[in-house]
Amino acid sequence: MIGRCKRLIEAEGGAGAIEFALAVPVLVMFIYGTFVFGQVLEADAGMQNALGQGARYATLCLNPTSTGSCTNPTDTQITTKVTGALFGPASGITPTITTDTTAKTKTITLTYSQPMNFLFFTGPTVTFTRSKVVYYAV
Repeated sequence: MIGRCKRLIEAEGGAGAIEFALAVPVLVMFIYGTFVFGQVLEADAGMQNALGQGARYATLCLNPTSTGSCTNPTDTQITTKVTGALFGPASGITPTITTDTTAKTKTITLTYSQPMNFLFFTGPTVTFTRSKVVYYAV
């Protein structure tokens, strides 16, 4: 009886399986978390790209005349340009455009939120806002 107990205590046959069973859920969670975090970074890149294109478009002088006056893009046109340039998970965002007629600026703002889901638990919701201020032609 004592010899049998001693052999069971010294046996290491299932140690690898137990270590694997403990390590795999953590590994899977980290891999999935990396994927979710990558989606947040992709959304940020899509927002930055769209803001850049919208800001460039907002500064254009449409239909210039010989007298030097021009037509500025409307907020609807800028919104269409920004939403068309969004990619990734942020593609459903609607921009907010604020016009300051005194300073002759337009502020284009995008806000994105994504809950951080890590398979076994839910993390905090990540919300970030990006905006660009552009001067428009007079």
